[in-house]
Amino acid sequence: MKKCILGLSLAFSTSVLAANPIFTDVFTADPAAIVHQDTVYLYTGHDEAKDNRTFFAMNDWLVFSSKDMVNWQRHGAKLSVKDFDWAKGDAWASHVIEKNGKFYWYVTLRHATINGFAIGVAVADSPVGPFKDARGSAIITNDMTTDTDIDWDDIDPAVFIDDDGQAYLFWGNTKPRYVKLKDNMIEMDGPIHAIDIPDFTEALWVHKKDDTYYLSYASGFPEKIAYATSKSIKGPWQYQGILNEVAGNSPTNHQAIIEFKGKSYFIYHTGASQNGGGEFRRSVAIDPLHYNEDGTIKLIHMTTKGISSAQ
Repeated sequence: MKKCILGLSLAFSTSVLAANPIFTDVFTADPAAIVHQDTVYLYTGHDEAKDNRTFFAMNDWLVFSSKDMVNWQRHGAKLSVKDFDWAKGDAWASHVIEKNGKFYWYVTLRHATINGFAIGVAVADSPVGPFKDARGSAIITNDMTTDTDIDWDDIDPAVFIDDDGQAYLFWGNTKPRYVKLKDNMIEMDGPIHAIDIPDFTEALWVHKKDDTYYLSYASGFPEKIAYATSKSIKGPWQYQGILNEVAGNSPTNHQAIIEFKGKSYFIYHTGASQNGGGEFRRSVAIDPLHYNEDGTIKLIHMTTKGISSAQ
């Protein structure tokens, strides 16, 4: 009954005061965000573990939106494991991007018939859906990447569209990878490439400012967020250091970096919620991101205050 009540509450529009974590009545993780028509759309994983002694329990992904980064509208669970016939569980990290009026949601799932994790993609005409499986099959499966001994190396998709319209899919655990995507956004266009960056664990994210590409990622374990820069989306990447330290009460970390109304923001998850947060019950938080004059990024200071306004 409690689960049903939670599902209903997520479906209605509500507002909250700015603070970190930004939601305290539902556990959210692995944030991804886009800006579309003066609105931020935030896509998160949904931690449903009963406690922090077992393992992740994740069955769907949630959507939130805001016009000021302070008050958030809840759109509920807009995609789940059951929307992919080829998958059997574990709705892990995801990423959404828009191209030509379509919204593509790349997701991590455990494959039902091929051992290990895989990456799928759903599509919609709106940033809040309805989304449907765009392929009927995974775009990346574990048997395509055989240079590791683990079955969770194909996780954490992140898509970047360059200035010339070419899209790239980044992903990986222990081994970072990328591949060009065809114009339809649901097929690979060429071979898979390795990325040379130090101390990589997972959670790749790519953004660009001016003429510099930024590749951020979770490093080590417990995870800090590190980053590298390049003048080309294909590298080589120059390591720049740590962006933020270990997030409170969580050995994992996962970031999204966006610019909204002229300001930059660092979105991440933490286990520091006072409502029983921890390793398997995480919560999304937001803090400002600032650049130095030379284009490097200042260390992120994680706060409980969060941001006051995007204005």
